[in-house]
Amino acid sequence: MSNAHRKHTLTAAAAIVLTIGGWGTQAWAQADEARAKKIAGGSCFLCHGGKGESTSEIFPRLAGQNAEYIVKQLTAFQSGARKSTAMADMAAKLTPDEMAALGHYYQKMELPREEPKEPQLAAMGSYIFHNGNKFTGVPACVACHGQNAEGAANLPRLGRQFASYLEHQLKMFNKRDRTNDNAVMHVVAEKMTELEMHAVAEYLSGK
Repeated sequence: MSNAHRKHTLTAAAAIVLTIGGWGTQAWAQADEARAKKIAGGSCFLCHGGKGESTSEIFPRLAGQNAEYIVKQLTAFQSGARKSTAMADMAAKLTPDEMAALGHYYQKMELPREEPKEPQLAAMGSYIFHNGNKFTGVPACVACHGQNAEGAANLPRLGRQFASYLEHQLKMFNKRDRTNDNAVMHVVAEKMTELEMHAVAEYLSGK
């Protein structure tokens, strides 16, 4: 076999391997999505809605949430680092692969943008989110959560979340009742007044 023929054969073989590998990855992705859809449709939808839109303001919207952040919270619920009787039971039997599948499943969903219910309050919240409050030491939320409140891999997307849910979480950080996330949130929230929490939450709900 000539060198040219041998090179052509090796190139063709590599192409076949890559093709098979690509189909394998795609098959796994489809299997993961099917598994996530089954889990979501079997239990998650009761509180979080069929499309991650949530059935009540006491339950967070999961649509569009960052996948890694969802995994982080499910892991915390499973270990008890984040307290919730309902979520502890739901997360108890989930494997790491299933958590990851659920994260990607919800991350691909979208929520329609809604105008804030209290525009003037939202305007105040926008200022605090982007600039903080230099008189009380509240830092700008944008530094961690992003210009469009999209968060990051292990930080939550806050935009289009229920205002009442966000405000409740800020109050939990303020009282240090929620301890599984970044300790920075304790320092931030304990400096915020109830009006500031309410305003920021109202702004983010329509972001």
